[in-house]
Amino acid sequence: MGTGGWSRRRFVGALTGTAAAATLPACGDESTPSGASTPSAGSASATAPDTNERPQTEGRESSGSHPLYLGTYTSAEGGGKGIGLATYDSATGRVTDGGLLAETANPSFLAVHPNGRTLYAVNERDDGGVTAVRLADRRVLGTRSSAGAGPCHLSVHPSGRWLLSANYTSGSVTVHPIAASGALGEHTDVVTHSSPPPGPNSERQDGPHAHQIVTSPDGGHVLAVDLGTDTVYTYRLDQARGTLTEVSRASAKPGAGPRHLTFHPGGRYAYLANELDNTITVCAYDPATGRLTIGDPQPTGTGDVTSYPSQILVTADGSYAYLANRGHNSLTRYAVEAKGARVRLLDTVPVHGDWPRHTAFSPDGRLLFVANQNSGSVTVFHVDRASGELRLAGEPFASPVAVCALPL
Repeated sequence: MGTGGWSRRRFVGALTGTAAAATLPACGDESTPSGASTPSAGSASATAPDTNERPQTEGRESSGSHPLYLGTYTSAEGGGKGIGLATYDSATGRVTDGGLLAETANPSFLAVHPNGRTLYAVNERDDGGVTAVRLADRRVLGTRSSAGAGPCHLSVHPSGRWLLSANYTSGSVTVHPIAASGALGEHTDVVTHSSPPPGPNSERQDGPHAHQIVTSPDGGHVLAVDLGTDTVYTYRLDQARGTLTEVSRASAKPGAGPRHLTFHPGGRYAYLANELDNTITVCAYDPATGRLTIGDPQPTGTGDVTSYPSQILVTADGSYAYLANRGHNSLTRYAVEAKGARVRLLDTVPVHGDWPRHTAFSPDGRLLFVANQNSGSVTVFHVDRASGELRLAGEPFASPVAVCALPL
């Protein structure tokens, strides 16, 4: 779900329709500010990673002030102007406003390069795009077409050479090369999920709707979660050419509407948040073949309240998992057992906000951030490493139409 009772298709359509046209520049207008350069698809730098410099986060002290990047819908009423910038105190969890990192349209999901120097954002609109921003000087390095409509998720391959994105509205996934500078080249592949047929939910499953694309922990496969077809697709990425080859499909329960997949750190199990039937499932994963086997649906602890799971996280030690519930406006805490093969529901905790869209741990795992879309706020929790219990870290931080919060 995008917001309230609207489907994402209706929501993105509203954002990019007549009212939004006055506030959203065309891709070419916003992509490269004066003085910025965009690499050509055939340039040598378009695929060569920079491996000589250390990541900015390497060796960083766990205490002190650290950056927090905020995604929003710029064309929504009360939305932001682009990618927001804040800082957080790693000891107290207190968030302080830092203004704007960069102007770009509807940056609803963010990801950082493994070297910590470049931030990537989707531009979630009908003429979808993906944007690169250099963090050192806040310079927009350019925007490339996502070769689809309504991109809602992206991730960087562990090699640092490829950006992977999921186009919700067109039901496709795309690969872009990443240059040594962090800038993006033209896409090298786009795959549309043309089968199996959409699920039984007539409003939300009117076609394929790719919602997420991630790389397996071993780096051997790329998995795409499609809410429209109730399917998780496994691909092999050709790291020389940047192309995807399908190797496996896993079918969720019809009408489940899988939205978000998170791997257990052991690499043999994953957890799937199902948006439409308000469940999660434990999945077995075979690193050798890339085959995912989806288990039986399990409850979210939200009772009779209409609720839509958005995202599930697992602690770095694999002991606990947390599921964000939109509608119930809570986080469900699970104990992870049997080396990842089983989860046990423990409790739910209110997020002190409305419509928790995105969650993320701080790099040290001591804080958990929740971006609440409808209340325009970011809630921060302290995470007890022994018990997995969550403790509120002060009042939520106000952030316009907060749909992503990425702490570094």
